[in-house]
Amino acid sequence: MAVKDKLKEELFPTIWCPGCGIGLIMTQLATVMDEIGLDERNTVIVTGIGCTGRMGAYMRFDSVYTLHGRTLPVAEAIKTVRPELNVIVVSGDGDTASIGGNHLLHSIRRNPNITVLCNNNEIYGLTGGQAGPTTPKGTNTVSSPAGTVASPVNLQGLVNTNPQAYYAKTTVYHQGQMRRAIKEAIDWPGFSFVDITSQCIENNGRRIGFPSANEMLMYFKKEYRQAPSAARHLEHHQLGIVKGSPEAAVPVAPTAGGDGHSAE
Repeated sequence: MAVKDKLKEELFPTIWCPGCGIGLIMTQLATVMDEIGLDERNTVIVTGIGCTGRMGAYMRFDSVYTLHGRTLPVAEAIKTVRPELNVIVVSGDGDTASIGGNHLLHSIRRNPNITVLCNNNEIYGLTGGQAGPTTPKGTNTVSSPAGTVASPVNLQGLVNTNPQAYYAKTTVYHQGQMRRAIKEAIDWPGFSFVDITSQCIENNGRRIGFPSANEMLMYFKKEYRQAPSAARHLEHHQLGIVKGSPEAAVPVAPTAGGDGHSAE
């Protein structure tokens, strides 16, 4: 029951809608933190704007509730000033990949030792159900009643542009796998990203045909399959982990003149 020590139970029940997947992510994060000895003395949580951003308020840790899309530069700043701390970012797909997309690109490139947990519900939930950067093409939303026309952002492809990074794909249904992915991501010596598919029943699920959150969870159970353990790329609706190499070679700028000689 030590997991409860990580949570501010006096603030429960949460403001999240019944059936929301964010609480499942928070429970598994708290479980991992308890297992590996993370507490308010050695860990900081950074959250973004949106439903997922509220998680920091429910956990008994120092946390920073950032400006919209600015979780990653804040997390990098904390890690730079206090490198001994574990810095964990918890943010939604819209906050991470839309207004925060440029920061995401450069955090991946710089490879800071921080962990990102992305609550990927494929919609802008807090603002009422508009199409977001990860919304599947053709989805009917408040802002795309005839179906979205753009393809979703490839988060795996972005993370894997850094050969040293860690990427995991999981869902809120696959609790054991999510827990393992979070633990490995925190232990990873560089940039790590856990892409967690979850359900927003109120502002997405019912609109696309799911009568309940349980139906969405059963869809995750049916549709998502484990990738081979040695997979270097996860196909659509595959679960798994793609680990970079911490020792992977990073391109080095050529010397002046391009041939080892001075440009002079």
